[in-house]
Amino acid sequence: MSGRAPDLGQVGIWAGEADRYPATVLREAAAAVEELGYRALWFPETTGREAMAQAAMLLSATRRTVVATGAASVYARDAVTTAAAQRTLDEAFPGRFLLGLGISHPALVTDVRGHRFGPPLATMRGYLDAMDAAPFGPQAAAPPRVLAALGPKMLELAGERAWGAHPLGMPVEHTLNARKLLGPQALLAVTQLVVLDPSRSRSADLAREHAAAALPNRLTLLRDLGFDNAGSLDDRLVEALVATGSPDDIAQRVREHLDAGADHVSLHVLTSTPGEPPLRQWSRLAARLL
Repeated sequence: MSGRAPDLGQVGIWAGEADRYPATVLREAAAAVEELGYRALWFPETTGREAMAQAAMLLSATRRTVVATGAASVYARDAVTTAAAQRTLDEAFPGRFLLGLGISHPALVTDVRGHRFGPPLATMRGYLDAMDAAPFGPQAAAPPRVLAALGPKMLELAGERAWGAHPLGMPVEHTLNARKLLGPQALLAVTQLVVLDPSRSRSADLAREHAAAALPNRLTLLRDLGFDNAGSLDDRLVEALVATGSPDDIAQRVREHLDAGADHVSLHVLTSTPGEPPLRQWSRLAARLL
């Protein structure tokens, strides 16, 4: 087993709609991400494919790309199973799998999975303890992991017990604060929502729709960051959450995150056809950013 940190590069892709793609299309999309030059491909776990099986599928469809869960739910597998899966994938694809862990959302945990949703920080800490104690064949350095972290306490835990943190869908102001909480050495891999569309009205509508969907579990954090009117979803907040415009505009937002302390920025490209991989947009962004 490698146990070494994967090379994510500065810019990657977060395939937030991966579960919508048929398996054949998903494998082709992963190969396209690699061919375009992105070093990292992230995907979430909600109610679609099981994260470790999907990671194996994506790793098998690529040769160099780092595949990262962003994030695998701690309620989907017990900690021993997750530790075994992580080490298995690391053994099969050395240095190419990054385990990102997250608490998920109460509705997914209780209504869909049928579990009791526990206190997030204590639940994650206990899960990491159990992973670290899990047996798996020959002794070797454990592969690195990251935590999906938004709030201060979870960010601090990510700095203490993981390679770093993976905040999803937050403004640059959050990146700046996260770096302070993590310290200078931990990985900070953020995901930026993006709309790449020449139509300003269509871009604005799509950006507002996704900003509204992301708002509920971020409201307090956004207010703490100075977005006093976060509840009303004003234009300033939408623009902070979703980068819109040309490839140059997106490149500027990526640079702002990097300047604020991010090591890596993955791009979640939003389109009006979420069932189709945004290959054209990925290509245009690659030509500007890679």
